[in-house]
Formats: sequence, structure tokens, C-alpha cells
Amino acid sequence: QVQLVESGGGLVQAGGSLRLSCAASGRTFSTYAMGWFRQAPGKEREFVAAISWTGTTYYADFVKGRLIISRDNAKNTVYLQMNSLKPEDTAVYYCAAGRRPNPSYYYTERYDYWGRGTQVTVSS
Repeated sequence: QVQLVESGGGLVQAGGSLRLSCAASGRTFSTYAMGWFRQAPGKEREFVAAISWTGTTYYADFVKGRLIISRDNAKNTVYLQMNSLKPEDTAVYYCAAGRRPNPSYYYTERYDYWGRGTQVTVSS
């Protein structure tokens, strides 16, 4: 079992920055692929970014260089640095962990464990 706890969300003005953190329990964190997804009211959960256990990163097209995912295996933590935030980035952001070989990192089915989410609100 892996437990995930997100933090770092909040209210920020458009153009501002936030850094989300996801702390994981367990001794095998380094073997998990980690992902960030988000869900806005009335919309489906969508992929934001992922990082494999080897450190390879994947991003949704809308990220366009504004967001950076990273991991610190010594701290069992994955981060999402969010810059140049836009009102359309407003959503609950979820952290996920998985060790399945498929489907691709972009799909929720890849992941076995989910955090409860952290709210990000970007005002215009």
C-alpha cells in the first residue's frame, strides 16, 4: 500500500506560481511512476504531468513549459512547479502512483494509488 498526501495548493493571481508537493508513504517510492492529474468542476479528470521511476518526464500539451514535475526519492516526494498560472488552471490537483507497465502515463488506469487532492484557484 502507498498513501499519498498532496499539499501546496491555494489561491494565486494569474501569472503567479505555486509548487505542489505529494508525500508518499512506503519504502518502494523510487520504483513507482508518479503522475499529476487535475479535475475542474463539471469536467473529467485530466492528465497534467508524470515522471517515471527512471526520471523521464511527460507533459500534457497545455502545459507548454509552464509546469515542471520532479521527484526526490530520498524524501519520498514528487513536486509540480507551476508557473505563469492561468484562471483555466483552476482545479483540484491529484497525485497518483503506479507500477503497471501500461497503459501510457497519460491515463488514470496506469495508476493504482491516489491522493485526496489539493485545490488550486487562479484569480484573474
